[in-house]
Amino acid sequence: MKNHSVVNNMIACHQCDSLLPMPYLLEGQNALCGCCGAMLFSKKRDAINRTLAVAIAGLLFFLPAALLPIIGIGAAGLYNDASLVDCITLLIDSRNYVLAFAVFMFTIAIPVVRLITALYISWCIKFQKIKPSLLVFFRSYHLLDTWTMLHVFLLGVVVSMYKLSSMADMTIDGGLVSLILLLLCSTLVSVTIDQHNIWHELEKSLEQ
Repeated sequence: MKNHSVVNNMIACHQCDSLLPMPYLLEGQNALCGCCGAMLFSKKRDAINRTLAVAIAGLLFFLPAALLPIIGIGAAGLYNDASLVDCITLLIDSRNYVLAFAVFMFTIAIPVVRLITALYISWCIKFQKIKPSLLVFFRSYHLLDTWTMLHVFLLGVVVSMYKLSSMADMTIDGGLVSLILLLLCSTLVSVTIDQHNIWHELEKSLEQ
């Protein structure tokens, strides 16, 4: 969440520190600072349902992205392919434990936990199942939001394919397509989730 602080229906501008009354917004509207014109926050359209849909789609793409081969390499009559799990297993077999742990955490554990957290938060808000423990999930989502490295891994795969394309026959397998779709869903969750509205709903429900 951006660096806004809200106290007793007031909001502080993150640009000029002006303290302003909290405006009431309809979906699609933006709140601007009356002093410097900076955007304080916006109310996204149908944010809960969109976040639910994107999070579910991302989780559906997770297993194919992890288990299906990403790319296949053929040269001198030999052919080999590997999935994301195979890459981690090979790193463990070669005793690169730190690298294997990093790949597992940044490409599997954190993206999946982040999607599950977004799904759980949206589900609780949609069906008004708000409990104090939801604050922990909301803070966890913020923490994990900066540690998703799927795009870095995908960039590494693309660079490897470019370098190997002149030396071997390469095929794109289902794992790469699923990984791209998983990355797309992971990015869309950041776009669709309305953190300001979720925080407002949490405050309203927990104060009752």
